[in-house]
Amino acid sequence: MKITFYGHASFGIQIKDIHILVDPFITGNDNAKNIDVNTLKADYILVTHAHEDHTLDVETIAKRTGAVIVSNYEIINHYQDLGLEGHPMNHGGSWDFEFGTVKYVNAIHTSSFPDGKYGGQPGGFIIEGEHKNIYIAGDTALTMDMKLIPLHTVLDLAILPIGDNFTMGIGDAIIASDFINCNKILGCHYDTFGYIEIDHEEAKRKFFEKDKDLMLLEIGESVEL
Repeated sequence: MKITFYGHASFGIQIKDIHILVDPFITGNDNAKNIDVNTLKADYILVTHAHEDHTLDVETIAKRTGAVIVSNYEIINHYQDLGLEGHPMNHGGSWDFEFGTVKYVNAIHTSSFPDGKYGGQPGGFIIEGEHKNIYIAGDTALTMDMKLIPLHTVLDLAILPIGDNFTMGIGDAIIASDFINCNKILGCHYDTFGYIEIDHEEAKRKFFEKDKDLMLLEIGESVEL
C-alpha cells in the first residue's frame, strides 16, 4: 500500500493496481501548486464530508477518470445528480470493494457544500487492503467513538488532522492515537490556512515524547506500508 500526500487532507492511496483519492482539494491550495490534477489517477474517490476544502476537485477528477465516488448518502446523491458514479455509505457500514474493505465511521464536525446545501453527517474511513489497515479520520474533534476502532481493526497507520481550530490539535491527536491503539500517525489538515499553521518540529517532538511517530510529508511525497 502506497500513500501519497497532495496537501491539506488530500491523499492518493495505491493498493496493487487500484488508485484511490481522498478528499481532493488541490487546485485551491497554493501549497499544492506543483500537483497537476489532470495527471492524477483515480479509480475511486473517498470523500469524508462536503466542505470545499475536501471536495473542490472531486467533480473534475471524477468526470475525467470515471472514478466511483464513495461517501455518505447525501454526498453521493449530490454527485449522482451531476451524472457521476457513486457508492453511498453511512456510519457503521462496511463494503467489500475490489481493493479491500471500507468502513465508514463517525467524525464530529460539520458538512455542507459551498452553496450551503446539506452534505450529510461527516465521517472517516477505515480501509483494510493488501494486508494493511489504515484509518482516515477526516475532519474531526477527539471523540470517544475512536475507542471502538481497535475492537474490530488493528491499525498499521492513522491519518489524523492536527491543525487545531477547525479540528483536533496536536494534544488531542496524541490522545486519539491512544484511543485507536496506533502509534504511527500521518498528519494532515495543517498549514493550508493561517488558522491551522503549526510548528512542525514541536509537533513531532510532542508525539516522540509519548513514544509515537508523527510523519509530516512534503506535498507529493509518498510512504509505503
